[in-house]
Amino acid sequence: MAQGPANSGPPRGNLPPLELHVPEPHFRPGDPVDYSFLDIPPAGQLPRPDEACDTAETHALCHGLIRVLDDDHKAVGAWDPKLDPETLRRMLRVMALTRAFDDRMYRGQRQGKTSFYMKCTGEEATSVASAFALDNDDMVFPSYRQQGILIARGYPIVEMVNQIYSNRADKLKGRQLPIMYSSKEHSFFSISGNLATQYPQAAGWAMASAIKGDTRIASAWIGEGSSAEGDAHAAFTFATVFNAPCVFNIVNNQWAISSFSGFAGGERATFAAKAIGYGIAGLRVDGNDALAVYAAARWAADRARANQGPTLIEHFTYRAEGHSTSDDPGAYRSAHERGEWPLGDPIMRLKRHLVALGEWSEAQHEAMDLELAQQVKAATKEAEKNGVLGHGLHHPFHTMFEDVFEELPWNLEEQAEQAIRERRIKWPDWKET
Repeated sequence: MAQGPANSGPPRGNLPPLELHVPEPHFRPGDPVDYSFLDIPPAGQLPRPDEACDTAETHALCHGLIRVLDDDHKAVGAWDPKLDPETLRRMLRVMALTRAFDDRMYRGQRQGKTSFYMKCTGEEATSVASAFALDNDDMVFPSYRQQGILIARGYPIVEMVNQIYSNRADKLKGRQLPIMYSSKEHSFFSISGNLATQYPQAAGWAMASAIKGDTRIASAWIGEGSSAEGDAHAAFTFATVFNAPCVFNIVNNQWAISSFSGFAGGERATFAAKAIGYGIAGLRVDGNDALAVYAAARWAADRARANQGPTLIEHFTYRAEGHSTSDDPGAYRSAHERGEWPLGDPIMRLKRHLVALGEWSEAQHEAMDLELAQQVKAATKEAEKNGVLGHGLHHPFHTMFEDVFEELPWNLEEQAEQAIRERRIKWPDWKET
């Protein structure tokens, strides 16, 4: 028989009974959407302290929202990074290319060419603008929605598709879940499906960089749900104690797989406010404003390079699509949330800014989108020559046992031979490709 808490019984004296609070999102499927409860300050309102400031000077920035692009699509305020039009056009192009890539891969998954995919629609600025603010040899520790960083750093799209399809040209040899890329040449640490592991890894890497007297910093990304993991808090402690040159990015896109941000603590405080308790500099930024994201990431990077320690950045944004191709967001959130999101779409906002500057046009944008769609299509067709899911064009079966030991031990070689023998018995026509 189940037992209740020790000494359970009626309340003592006139004390009220205890109540458990279970967070509930503001909207559920079928509900009307009203975001008036959000405090969205005007663009350009918040001050920009010096990068070498005391962490206490950033406390107010943990509760506000750094914004640069105003309602007239102009860059205003102290956080305006004053980027030249050519840089803005390159940033816009990479964000648009990332979205075109996502759309193509989503269709590929629905066509059975891969088992899994995750889009970053609506969150492109949090990765692309950050990548532009970092040096290309700064080490990044991404989560699974930062494909824009790889694209910004020039990683070949065809290689990304090969990895997603786990085909014979996959440089990771089919050992990683689709979309969990890795590229040492692009200072892009292996993505892990175990959430928040990248935070202590980034803190440790940054500490090692400081020990060696290097000039490279680390930057890591997790979602707001992952910020509740113990790994995140361990990383904050180590980074604070040892003054690690590291940038911690929390992408608050309002939803984890099916639970809203309140379950990670978002009801009581901002996620940037976690920085205050650890003595870390903190910034809260409009994650759909590419200029604001760039400015915040550059501020944090410059601070780390000046030996002023780590910074925590909360990117306040919205996950416009499902968590993954395995998710149906219509089962847990209102269909109107995406359209009513008050901070808009990051690509459209940057496009309108360039148009307002006289440096872009609707016709140019339409032509660019068409060009990028064709570019992604061509890369996909090229990758498909190396095979897609279930078509047998994969790395040799024996590679499953390789690359752990310099010389394969006899027992693993024996297991490999047995596995191959059993495979041939089950599929007599099977041949290595």
